[in-house]
Amino acid sequence: MKDFANLINALDSTNKTTAKIDAMVNYLEVANENDKLWFLALFTGKRPKRPVNTNLLKQWALEITGLPEWLFVESYSSVGDLGETLSLILPNAENTIEKSLTQWMTQLIALKDFTEEEKKNYVIESWNGLNHLERFIFNKLIGGSFRIGVSKKLLINALSKFSGVDGNILMHSIMGKWKMEEENFENLVQGTNINPNESKPYPFCLAYPLEKEVEDLGDRNLWQAEYKWDGIRGQFIKRNDEVFIWSRGEELVTEQFPEIAAALMEMSGNFVIDGEILVVKDDKVLNFNELQKRLNRKTIPKKMLEELPVHIFVYDILELEYEDLREKPLTERRLLLEGLIENSPAERIKISEIIPVESWENLAEVRENSRDNNSEGVMLKEINSHYHAGRKKGDWWKWKVNPLTIDAVLIYAQKGSGRRSSYYTDYTFAVKNEDKLVTIAKAYSGLTDKEIMEVSKFVNKNAIEKFGPVRTVKPELVFEIAFEGIGFSSRHKSGVALRFPRIVRWRRDKTAEEIDDIEEIKKLIT
Repeated sequence: MKDFANLINALDSTNKTTAKIDAMVNYLEVANENDKLWFLALFTGKRPKRPVNTNLLKQWALEITGLPEWLFVESYSSVGDLGETLSLILPNAENTIEKSLTQWMTQLIALKDFTEEEKKNYVIESWNGLNHLERFIFNKLIGGSFRIGVSKKLLINALSKFSGVDGNILMHSIMGKWKMEEENFENLVQGTNINPNESKPYPFCLAYPLEKEVEDLGDRNLWQAEYKWDGIRGQFIKRNDEVFIWSRGEELVTEQFPEIAAALMEMSGNFVIDGEILVVKDDKVLNFNELQKRLNRKTIPKKMLEELPVHIFVYDILELEYEDLREKPLTERRLLLEGLIENSPAERIKISEIIPVESWENLAEVRENSRDNNSEGVMLKEINSHYHAGRKKGDWWKWKVNPLTIDAVLIYAQKGSGRRSSYYTDYTFAVKNEDKLVTIAKAYSGLTDKEIMEVSKFVNKNAIEKFGPVRTVKPELVFEIAFEGIGFSSRHKSGVALRFPRIVRWRRDKTAEEIDDIEEIKKLIT
């Protein structure tokens, strides 16, 4: 447990990718096999259900310390995390408990069948044998709020460095369905439960933002133009009657899109195609906010499958019958892609259309109106280009429309983390709704360090209410917020959600009376 607690502390203490990877590798080098398996389970979201209600944990901690409720609330609002607050207010441990991570997890799972009094005795005894850091991890595990700020890709990179096994094999093996009682760490890391060649994707071909006048690209006929769709980029693999869907972030997401997997299985042959996952209903591409409702779910309800049907808009083919096509010119790959789809059509798989305009001037008009079909602009691909790995300037360009902007007022602020933990850097903004304000977006980037310090001073002087670590402030500071898209949403009081909101500038020249109105903002939704 000490080693695991030190790992979590190391991960929380840095924003550097290499440092996080090294911390995980160092842990794996000292942990026993069972603890390594629990490491995989916890870091891939396979944590057990909460055995003790957090209100009971708080109640028992107050009984031990004798603190009044109001002081606990103030402490919690300052710390911002219940598990850490409990670990800080409790007296120093009188004993030392030496148990492995596996022993702790086994006991926590069994705790669900204990009486409340038995749970209380176990928790108090545990608190009295753990230091602050260990106690913090214990509280997170027992309270069911244990989450790790480590992406799947970062975890895979660490496992790959530790084991020497290719990252794609690890992703295939570890991110699928497996049970603690049926697997061991070595088998999962070595991928003995899979055939890695069946699932292996190719590096994605990426584009640069267009950084010159479009006319400088030369002859319009030498460039293939397509809409730049706002969905989830993916590689769709069918080999030997097995289907795999990989995101651009190199995560295996097959189970999140069962209807696409089924459509790919209907197609004949073996292939790897590149495309965009989109929600399409009544032949219309829906806003990204609708697709977002489908993401990161362990199971997709039947109602959601019906209301938010996903499709693939495919625009390239990388492999056909095990032949690598990436060195063939785009025009040839396009013909092969069209032949595949025509010979083996599937209801949810469509080819992304080529925009049929002859001049750059006409294409510019199409780009300006691209939001009408919920795309982000235009992709430009040189017709003889290969499917190269990563970014290569000159072959593929993304020509996006300019971002949308609104003026909104700051109403909530929260302190950041790391080197910015002393300053308010996380902001919530609102717009007008008749005579009231309604929240519309959160933003974390766009201000200089000097401006952040100014905003923090304002928050300290003008905080109205406290909700844990969040401060309500006087609605006086106006900011211009840029975003890529907008859609209806039930998560915000405004009824809309912004795609990739960020701060463009501090509008010191405007007052809160001059911010935008929600009804006018809704008119931006197509």
